[in-house]
Amino acid sequence: MSSIQQEIEKRRTFAIISHPDAGKTTLTEKFLLYGGAINTAGSVKGKASAKHAVSDWMEIEKERGISVTSSILQFHFDGYCINILDTPGHQDFSEDTYRTLMAADSAVMVIDGSKGVEAQTIKLFKVCAMRHIPIFTFINKMDREAKDTFELLEEIENVLGIKTCPVNWPIGSGKRFKGVYDRETKQVAVFKAVSTGGSSEAEETDLSIDDAKLKEEAGEELYQQLTEEVEILDVAGEELDSELVAKGEVSPVFFGSALTNFGIETFLHHFLKMTSSPLPRVSNEGVIDPVTGPFSGFIFKIQANMNKAHRDRIAFMRICSGKFEAGMEVYHVQGKRKQKLLQPQQVMAQSRSVIDEAYAGDVIGIFDPGTFSIGDTICEPGKKFQYEGIPTFAPEHFCRVVQADTMKRKQFVAGITQIAQEGAIQIFKDYNLDLSEIIVGVVGVLQFDVLKFRMENEYNCEVRLEPLPYSQMRWVRDNGFNLDNLRRSSEIKKAKDMRDNPLLLFQNEWNVRMCLENNEGLELEEVK
Repeated sequence: MSSIQQEIEKRRTFAIISHPDAGKTTLTEKFLLYGGAINTAGSVKGKASAKHAVSDWMEIEKERGISVTSSILQFHFDGYCINILDTPGHQDFSEDTYRTLMAADSAVMVIDGSKGVEAQTIKLFKVCAMRHIPIFTFINKMDREAKDTFELLEEIENVLGIKTCPVNWPIGSGKRFKGVYDRETKQVAVFKAVSTGGSSEAEETDLSIDDAKLKEEAGEELYQQLTEEVEILDVAGEELDSELVAKGEVSPVFFGSALTNFGIETFLHHFLKMTSSPLPRVSNEGVIDPVTGPFSGFIFKIQANMNKAHRDRIAFMRICSGKFEAGMEVYHVQGKRKQKLLQPQQVMAQSRSVIDEAYAGDVIGIFDPGTFSIGDTICEPGKKFQYEGIPTFAPEHFCRVVQADTMKRKQFVAGITQIAQEGAIQIFKDYNLDLSEIIVGVVGVLQFDVLKFRMENEYNCEVRLEPLPYSQMRWVRDNGFNLDNLRRSSEIKKAKDMRDNPLLLFQNEWNVRMCLENNEGLELEEVK
C-alpha cells in the first residue's frame, strides 16, 4: 500500500450540526481533549470572565456566546487523522452550514435529550439529506431530565424521515441517570458524576448486564426497565446495516453527556469504525478517485480578518484527491491560471500552523489575494476538471446600506465586497448600474448585525441599514428574455448581483406569480 493511500485511509472528515444550545461546542471540545489537541475545555457561554470555546473566535461570537462562522479543527485519535468542521448553530447562518457540509463526508447531529428534535435541526438535517451523507446522532445531556428514549427515537424517525438504530441505550436520565448499555458488547458503562476543581466529569465503570453489582447500582426498577427495553430493541429494532448508514438512510444513535465527558470515547470508537475514509467525488469529467486521482480540491469558505494582526483573507480548501505539498504549482480552474498556493496552513480556530503537506480529506487554509470564490476548483496543472458548484440561495431579508461618512467610500466598498465574497451576505446593485445604491440580502436577520459589527470594527466604517420591503428574490434565467421589456408593477425591482446576473426583487409570493403570468417566456430561479 502506498504511503499516500495509507495517509488518505486514516482520514475522517465530518461536520457537527445541531440546534443552538444542544451542546455542539461542548462535544467538539471533548473530541479535541481526547485527541490531545487542547488541554482544557473552554466555557461555551459567552461570558467575559470565562474562557471562550476553542472553535468560536470572532468577536461577535464571544460577545453573544453563539457560533456564527464555521471553524475547522484537526486532531489525531487512535491512529486516525480527524477533521471536524464545526458549523454555526444559529439558523440565520444556515448557508454557511450548507457550504461546510459540501466539504464533509459525514455529519454528527447533536440532540438535547430534554428537547428532542428542534426546528433548526430539521433545517440542517434536510441539507444533509440532499447530499445523502451518513448521519450519526448523539443524544446529549442525559444527566439532565430527558424525554422517554423510545419517544426520542420516534421523533427523529417521524420528523426527519430517517430510520434510527441505537448503538447503546441509556439507563434513566437526570438524577436517576445510571449509565449506558452497549448493545454489541452487552456491557454497561456506569455513570458516576464527580466534581473536579469546579468542572464536572464522570467516572466510567464497565459492568456486564448480568452482573449483580449492576442491579445494585441501578436499583431494581431501572434494571428491570433496562432488560425489558433491550428485549424490545433486539426483537423490533432496526438492524445496523452499514450500507444503509453510508447512504444516509439509517442513523446510528448514541447517548451520553458531553459536559461530563460521558459516552464520548465510546462514540468516537464506534464512529471511526463505521465511517469511511474520503470517497470519490463527481466532477464534470467523471468521478475523481481520492487515492489514484491527481491533486485536487475546492474552496468552500472564505474568511477575512481572522487575525487582526495580519488583516488577511483565508480561503478554506477541502482536498478531494491526491497529496498537497507546500510550494507546489497548481491550476485555478475558474481563474484560468497557474499559481502557487501561499502560506498553506492548518487552522485550529484562531491559531494557525504552517504545513508542508496534506492529503485527500484534509481541510487547509490558503492565503487569498482576492482571486478565489466559493466553489472554485484547484487542481494539478494540465488537469482542468471542475467539481460541482456550491449553490447560492435566494435571500429573504433586504436592506439598503448607507455609509455614514462619504469620505470613506473606498473602505466602505472594500469592506462590503469582501464580506460578500465570503458568502455571509449577498450584495446587489441597481439594474442600470447606478452604483450609489447598494442593497444587501441575507438569509437570516442576524447577518445584518454581523455585517454592521464587522464594517465598524474591521473596516472602521460606520454604516446605516435601511430595511427594504422585499421578501422574495429570483434570478432571471438566461433564455433570451429581454428584461428591458419586462411588464411589472412598481413594487418589483430590477437589480444585478456581484457577477452581473440579472434578478428581480419582490414584496411577496403573489408578486412573483403575477410577474410570471404577465411576462411570457420569463423564467425565474431560486437557487444559483
